[in-house]
Amino acid sequence: MTSETILLVDDDTLLRQSLKERLASEGFTVLEAGDGQTAQSMVAATPVDAILLDVGLPDGDGRTVCRALRAAGIAVPIILLTTMNDDGEAGDDSGATDSIAKPFRLGILLTRLRAHLRQHEHSDALALRIGPYSFRPGAKSLTDGRKKVRLTEKEVAILKFLHRAGDVISREVLLNEVWGYASGVSTHTLETHIYRLRQKIEPDPANVQLLVTEPGGYRLVTRPSGACGSVK
Repeated sequence: MTSETILLVDDDTLLRQSLKERLASEGFTVLEAGDGQTAQSMVAATPVDAILLDVGLPDGDGRTVCRALRAAGIAVPIILLTTMNDDGEAGDDSGATDSIAKPFRLGILLTRLRAHLRQHEHSDALALRIGPYSFRPGAKSLTDGRKKVRLTEKEVAILKFLHRAGDVISREVLLNEVWGYASGVSTHTLETHIYRLRQKIEPDPANVQLLVTEPGGYRLVTRPSGACGSVK
């Protein structure tokens, strides 16, 4: 199973390296940015699951960056990294999910980060790109601006796992992930769910473009040909 991707935004190179090593040791994939402009460019190009955002950036206040990210539709958890003597802006409306003051205990940061990731994963705010669709696991639906496709719980679980994997996943792994190791569910059950999903999401189910069969398993195409950007 693939890890969550965290964007770490801080101009302190040593702190970034230390945090990156610890987060990586906890199973996260970590991207780095040293300023707000770079962070915004990275988020526009690469989907992330959460952002750790320093308030004191060389090109401005991190809260301003947070507002810009929210205005751009970035809904993932954003944790502001502040300082002990930082009182914040009056009536802070940055849209940050949480804040933690430096110096902080890494265990506390990890606990709060994981809690926000879990909460976001089950919220209606989470939206992922699948071809022409905005996929909202919390609402069990996909929309393309014209129609809404309702999904079952198992269909949501299949799409979420394939989306996070971003690669070919074997039938055995998908069965274990969605139904559990001890369920005894056959591959026929999975194939039936894949067939029904294709009937719902493929423009032409006879010419599969999104939920494709590959040697060794299935792969989900998350972006249409020529598309850029992401929904998060």
